[in-house]
Amino acid sequence: MVLLQTILIVILVYYGFKLLLKWLAPKLLNYAVKKTSERFGQQFGNHQDFDGRQHHEGETTISRKPPRRSNPSKKVGEYIDFEEID
Repeated sequence: MVLLQTILIVILVYYGFKLLLKWLAPKLLNYAVKKTSERFGQQFGNHQDFDGRQHHEGETTISRKPPRRSNPSKKVGEYIDFEEID
């Protein structure tokens, strides 16, 4: 009789947990998504450009990068042409 009670309790706990998870999982996921989006908004919502000025919507901004200086004294190495041998 004790074995039957143990099996019945295990089955009831299993199905109870399954039912509880079915109700709570969507709520927990919605909460996690909401919190993550809030953190993302806090972190990137107040975004400013690297020069510190805020740009308004519709404003055109052109930022130029400084020209790269080539280094002619940099030695690349010797080029070797390989031929395929049959």
